[in-house]
This record gives sequence, C-alpha cells and structure tokens, in this order.
Amino acid sequence: MHKGLIIPFAAGLGVIAIVVAGILYMQRGAHLAPEGSIQKVRTQPLDENSSVAVIDFRIENSSDYALIVRQVSVTMEAKDGKIYEGAVASAVDTKNLFQYFPLLGQQYNDTMVIRDKIPPHQRIDRMVAARFGFPEKQLEDRKLTVTVEDVDGPAAVITGK
Repeated sequence: MHKGLIIPFAAGLGVIAIVVAGILYMQRGAHLAPEGSIQKVRTQPLDENSSVAVIDFRIENSSDYALIVRQVSVTMEAKDGKIYEGAVASAVDTKNLFQYFPLLGQQYNDTMVIRDKIPPHQRIDRMVAARFGFPEKQLEDRKLTVTVEDVDGPAAVITGK
C-alpha cells in the first residue's frame, strides 16, 4: 500500500466506526425485550381432579415502545420434567374465582388480559389464573412459567417455583 494513502484510509475507517457506533447508540431502546419475575403463587383445589394456580407477577418493559399483549399462557413443569399447559382464566372468571374461594385471599393485582399495554420504561404488577387437570398436591411441587407475548412477536418468559 502506498504510504500516502495510509493516513486518509485510517481516517476514513475512524469516521465509519463513529457513524456505526452512533446509529447503534440511537437504536438502543428500539429492541423490545420484556422481563419479569413471579411475586406470589396461590393454589386452590377445584375438585378431586383439578386445581387452579393464581400467579402474581411483575413485568418490565425497558424499550422505547409500548408492549401490547397478544397472548398470556401458563405452563407447569412437573418433577419428572413433563410440561403441562394450563387453561388461563378470563378476567371475569378470575374475579368469580376469588368470590367462590375465599381461601385464595384478596386479588392484589389486575388480571393480565389481551390488548393490555405496558408503557415504555414501565414496570407493572399483574396476575393470571390457570386451571390444571390434576390435584392440588401435584401443583404444589412444580415450576411455573408465565409467557406474555407482544403483538409483534417478542415474549417475556417468567419462571418461578
């Protein structure tokens, strides 16, 4: 390489690196990556062969855009490693659940529903109730996962015991 071109070539690379770094810096909040944690889990037998888990959780949206809920699902991993899908209750059914089963205590948070919005840079507390087709004893020895999907695809996977 010619010695006279080394300095302009290095300067050009430096300018390109600064431009790329600036673009990446400006886009830092554009990536929707919600996170959360399970705060409290309450269980209640419905009959001999089914039970319900009421899960209070916290979810945080650290991006510059609102998260709009498309779907909420709850799964349970048993001790043997099998995954069971829970039937998520609607907000009205959850309210009735607390009326019919006073041992669950009070409803601390609103139920997470479809089209719920989590504003940018906000953390909110919500709850979800899910019915499982086995006795409460099996539900107590579990690992629960709440998945909250955004309408554009990203999802928060919140796991707890």
